[in-house]
Amino acid sequence: MGKLYLVPTPIGNLEDMTFRAIKVLKEVDLILAEDTRTSGKLLKHYEIATHMHSHHMHNEHKTVENIIKRIQAGENIALISDAGTPAISDPGFLLTRACVENNIEVDCLPGATAFVPALVNSGLPNDKFIFEGFLPDKKGRQTRYLALAEETRTMILYVSPHKLTKTLAEFIQYFGADRQVSVSREISKLHEETVRGTAEVVLKHFEAKPPKGEIVVVVAGKTLVKESKKDSQNNDE
Repeated sequence: MGKLYLVPTPIGNLEDMTFRAIKVLKEVDLILAEDTRTSGKLLKHYEIATHMHSHHMHNEHKTVENIIKRIQAGENIALISDAGTPAISDPGFLLTRACVENNIEVDCLPGATAFVPALVNSGLPNDKFIFEGFLPDKKGRQTRYLALAEETRTMILYVSPHKLTKTLAEFIQYFGADRQVSVSREISKLHEETVRGTAEVVLKHFEAKPPKGEIVVVVAGKTLVKESKKDSQNNDE
């Protein structure tokens, strides 16, 4: 029986590709790519000639069964996304779950993912955090915000550039204008930028300078208000 490899790819700078990732992609029988045109540039850069098939959110339900059969027949297959680690807001979960259910070995290589550097350089607490990915566009968005308004851990979200100012305005509405926010844009790329401050300050920045590129937003959790001494005394009584 073969094996499934989950291989992270650079989120910007091509030099972030690991030696092991290159070796695996050269040696497997097939590479499943979210977009073969995008991944083709990466493979060409590293002289990787392995054949590719498309595997994305629109066809993954239909292709999983056939991929499982190929691995069971002895093929080693690698899955990559356009950028970052597969299954993190990208295709990968369905195939991984199917492999686990069929006792197929899954090997996930360590490597690039956008939210880790954004969290680390935000300056916000990172001992406990939650990853929200993309919030719902319409249905369920308000409900999710109401839940997150009570979240005490640092929150990480992926946000499209054209929705950033709207999202920051929603932060002010649900979290308050003084909630600390860090917006990291184009991580590891030429025009990398991180803007930190209150939701109000960061919103004004991006209203004046419309954002472009891939964006990760890190939001401070709700600060727990300690009981005052007076309140404690009242409770004792």
